[in-house]
Order: sequence, then structure tokens, then C-alpha cells
Amino acid sequence: MDDSETNSTIRRRGPFREGEYIQLLDRRGRSYMFQLTDGARFESHTGNCAAADLIGRAEGCWVTTSRGHRLMALRPTLSDLTLRMPRLATVMYPKDLGALLVYADIFSGARVLEAGAGSGAVTMFLLRAVGDEGRVYTYDLRQDMIDQAQANIARYFERWDNLEMKIGDVYEGFEEDDLDRVVLDLPEPWHVVPHASERLAAGGLFFGFVPTVPQVEELVRSLRAQRTFGMIETMEIMMRQWNVSGRSVRPSHRMVGHTGFIITARRTEAREAQAQE
Repeated sequence: MDDSETNSTIRRRGPFREGEYIQLLDRRGRSYMFQLTDGARFESHTGNCAAADLIGRAEGCWVTTSRGHRLMALRPTLSDLTLRMPRLATVMYPKDLGALLVYADIFSGARVLEAGAGSGAVTMFLLRAVGDEGRVYTYDLRQDMIDQAQANIARYFERWDNLEMKIGDVYEGFEEDDLDRVVLDLPEPWHVVPHASERLAAGGLFFGFVPTVPQVEELVRSLRAQRTFGMIETMEIMMRQWNVSGRSVRPSHRMVGHTGFIITARRTEAREAQAQE
């Protein structure tokens, strides 16, 4: 089956097609997002070029601008897109999105509930990970958030039949059951702990992302008090790039440090029941 016939991301191979987003990189590594629409022209201080000059060409090709600058054309990765897409809320950084996929163990075919929708960054990574056989249920309180998330998803996905987006307050509960994963990027995720305990399948995984220590303390306390969660772990991810130029190899002066804490837990039998065995 052709990639474009599935719910998966826009085709990741083959020549550039009209309508898709690409990124152009100059000789200094600066990147620019550009949509290949009919009649469109890329404009920057490096000069301009037409979308028609790129449609039908292979990924990784070079195009020369009107000022003689050469730009390399590539499809953006999902992390590239999430950092540059329009947003109404702060997006989770790629380093944390990568950790989400690993430590929440998002697998093909999984049933995942997510809140809130934000700008759609987490949603897109979840959609790609669960695949056509999985399902993502995304909640948010605000219609403008849902609308922005859907617009951003449409920049990368041709279809998303495996996604349901809903207006609702997950602090008050949700209707989905037999969930494999619950993923929360909310100010007070501890209010969702009792509902997650009821709705997660046995062994299901809870994932919370919060920025401050008091939030970590309250969430972990709530998970422990629920007595149906085990393997409760807290971590943060740091990322530092390195500059490599000949024999000069040194760390970058800048790094992506603290952005948030990751809290994970597994749904278990109630501890009281275990104590009677």
C-alpha cells in the first residue's frame, strides 16, 4: 500500500509534491519552512526561488536563489515541525517528546488518552507511534486549542482517522475505558489520577509532565495514595550539543536544560488485595 493511502504521515519518500511543507537550509545551517503551493515563492535575505523549482525534485536537492545562494531542500522531521509550528501554548521540547515515546512505551496499536491538546505536538508524536491500528483520544478545555492543534496536525498528516479530539475537563473524568496509556501535560494532573486508575487496563502506564517541584510532589503523593500504581518514577531530561570542527571538539555554550519533570507509573492491583494473598 502506498504510504499516502494510510493514516500515517505525509509520504516521507519520493520527489517533493505540491502542497507539502519542506525546509530550506543555507550554508550557515539556518533553516526556513516553506510550503510548495502553486505560484508560491520563497523569500529571504538570501534571495528568492519558486516552489515550481522544487516540486518533483528529490529530497536533499540544492536550489540556487536569485542572489546566487545555494539552499538544500529537505522534508522537516516531526521535531523540526513542532518547534516551528504556530502555537497558543508552549510545546513539549523534542528531547521530552522522545522520552515520552520511550518511557510511556507508546506502541503500535495502543489506545492512548492525552490531555491537554495544546498546539498538537504531543498528539502528532502519539499518532505516528500508535499507527493505524491504535487510537488517540485528545481532550482540551478550549475550542481554540483544538482548532490550532488540528491545523498543525494537518501540516504533517494527510489523514488522522485514528484520532478523536474532544472538548472536556478530564479533571472531572472521561468516558474512554480499557486504555493502554494516559498522557497528561496539565497544571494539576493529580486530579486525573483516580480516573486513570479506573480507566487504565491492568499494567497500563500513566505519564505526567509538569514544570515545577511542588507539582511533582503533589502528583507523586496522589499516585501513591491511590494504591493502584506501582513503579512510580520521576526524571528530567537534559540535552547538550557538541561542536565538532577538525580537532576542535567541545560542548556547545548553550544547552536545553530543565523544561519539565517526567513522572511515570504502572497500573497494578490494589495493594490491600496483594497483602491478603
